Amino acid sequence: MNPYDIFKIDSQKAFTGAALQAFAFQYAHNPVYREFCDLLKVSPQGMKNIEGIPFLPIQFFKEKEILTGKQRANTVFTSSGTTGMTTSKHLVADVNLYEASFTHAFEMFYGPATDYCILALLPAYLERTGSSLIYMVDNLINTSKHPDSGFYLDDLEALSQKLKKLDSKGQKTLLIGVSFALLDLVETYGFNLKNTIVMETGGMKGRRREIIREELHEILCKGFGVSQIHSEYGMTELLSQGYSKGKGIFRSPPWMKIRIRDTEDALSHVPRGKTGGINVIDLANWYSCPFIATQDLGKDLGNGSFEILGRFDTADVRGCNLMVL
Repeated sequence: MNPYDIFKIDSQKAFTGAALQAFAFQYAHNPVYREFCDLLKVSPQGMKNIEGIPFLPIQFFKEKEILTGKQRANTVFTSSGTTGMTTSKHLVADVNLYEASFTHAFEMFYGPATDYCILALLPAYLERTGSSLIYMVDNLINTSKHPDSGFYLDDLEALSQKLKKLDSKGQKTLLIGVSFALLDLVETYGFNLKNTIVMETGGMKGRRREIIREELHEILCKGFGVSQIHSEYGMTELLSQGYSKGKGIFRSPPWMKIRIRDTEDALSHVPRGKTGGINVIDLANWYSCPFIATQDLGKDLGNGSFEILGRFDTADVRGCNLMVL
């Protein structure tokens, strides 16, 4: 299967077929994943649905090189981390597949980037190298071709003036920012935005007291004068993103699915509506590993929607995931 065919997936049947092909490919060509599956005594032989596919614990990205066969990484994305913390490394064999994934997903949920002026307030990410989020946003900014699109590091006054000017002109604008910086912005300046989408990407780590998503969104809604705060759900170890247009309810593109595992039994899944650990099938991870057991907690709400509730207590504080319970 050509990995780019994942963007043609248009049904659960097509997704299942692609996921089973991805599993067989991973088992044959990914030595780390193959060893993990062999320990669980699971193989593609006789596998007819996705229920039995094992999910690789996300911490393997800190300890091993996760890459298939003869592939070589042309890009390496790394997670943020405090001094002394082991960070995740995502070896990306085909960065064009990542670009195709985030472009298709963005257009699916928001339309073409050329429709927007895109302003990015991502200081914590700009201060380091290897961020997959910065790679994505930089690409969207360049694609938008709007003269005012760009990154803002810590010049909140200039950003405030730019936002108000664009909004008053009726320009469709996307402000995408890390949570603590968006809070800094609304605590200093007041807004009443009519033509702007505000999207948070998580990330309070070490900058502020961690708060639950509802409290964050309430503060930001008041501060920006908007009815909903949008959110992006992604991480270093994934090449696809989920998006929420409000109330913390996320949807994913057709080549990415969420499964909820039992927190007491990692090999079992819980019924819809029950809280558990989030497993992600991300078929854009064709050459690394598409089947990942994250350290996030959430619920499957049905109809392709899901909710992120926090992290396992034992998980590292992660830059791209927002809250603790």
